Amino acid sequence: MLWLVLAPPAWGQPLRVATFNTDLSRDGPGLLLRDILRGDDQAQAVADVIAGAGADIILLQNIDYDLDHLALSALRDLIAQRGLTYPEIFALRPNTGLPTGFDLDRDGRLGEPEDAQGHGAFAGQGGMAILSRWPVDDAGVQDLSGALWRDLPQAMLPVRDGAPYYSDDTLAVLRLADVAHWAVPIMHPDGPVTVLAFHANPPVFDGPEDRNGRRNHDQLRFWQLYLDGVYGPAPDARFVLMGHANQDPDRSEGIKDGIRGLLSDPRINDVRPLRPEGEPRDATVHWPRVTPPDLRVSYVLPSRDWQVRASGVAWPADGPAAERAALASRHRIVWVDLAPR
Repeated sequence: MLWLVLAPPAWGQPLRVATFNTDLSRDGPGLLLRDILRGDDQAQAVADVIAGAGADIILLQNIDYDLDHLALSALRDLIAQRGLTYPEIFALRPNTGLPTGFDLDRDGRLGEPEDAQGHGAFAGQGGMAILSRWPVDDAGVQDLSGALWRDLPQAMLPVRDGAPYYSDDTLAVLRLADVAHWAVPIMHPDGPVTVLAFHANPPVFDGPEDRNGRRNHDQLRFWQLYLDGVYGPAPDARFVLMGHANQDPDRSEGIKDGIRGLLSDPRINDVRPLRPEGEPRDATVHWPRVTPPDLRVSYVLPSRDWQVRASGVAWPADGPAAERAALASRHRIVWVDLAPR
């Protein structure tokens, strides 16, 4: 099999950035590393899909975190075997699985995945990571994952029966980000590129208080406030906001104002990926049990100072490539080719 591998670009040729919800999370710590080292079929398929996309910088979601980046390094090695090398890997501890000490879903049981800062059976389950051809400016990284939900201006906190759903003690520890919110400068040889990375929670699996729907809304609105400077210095040029919003602006459940407000922000280019004929034009996932099953939930949103050369969602039409993509994940890689204006 031949693999398309792009040479490191100068600004004279496009920079390809991508995001991919890998579905690589496992049920316990260390199991993902074990599976990758055993030659797990899904991990091999994920490596195939990533190598085939040929991105220069890619943000991965739903990949378990470990302190020494052993699983991420093993995945990077699988990709390298296919001809695409990423000298730089980056991941920080996510909010998933971190205990809050409170019964967030009010089912009378503490310490369940639903009671963590972000849904997770163990600390680090379903985290995020970046693979890059160029170094990360570690000194310039902003990890905004610890920001409290209650501190978001005009936070849409949940209410039940006319009273706040969460106690003051709970709100004093409950973070806004379900997985993580990062601002990560990448040191491209011809100028830095800042990746604004996120993975929002699903806006479902709750009750009439709509705690997950409201949190999803606020996690998306967070990025507009970040660009306003509410959370400290923010890039005003050559950034790319990308990740998994768990929200389609037009279809399925959820509070749509959050994603619609983000996509219409004048500082951001809402690149709607091209798709093969006969497929939903911009869908990034196929969830058979959801109506409709094809939704746009993953996004690559460059700042307005970029020129968009091309974009797409990696949905192979049929045959072995489609089967391989389906084995890798329910989600598909979203990519955009960029050049400075």
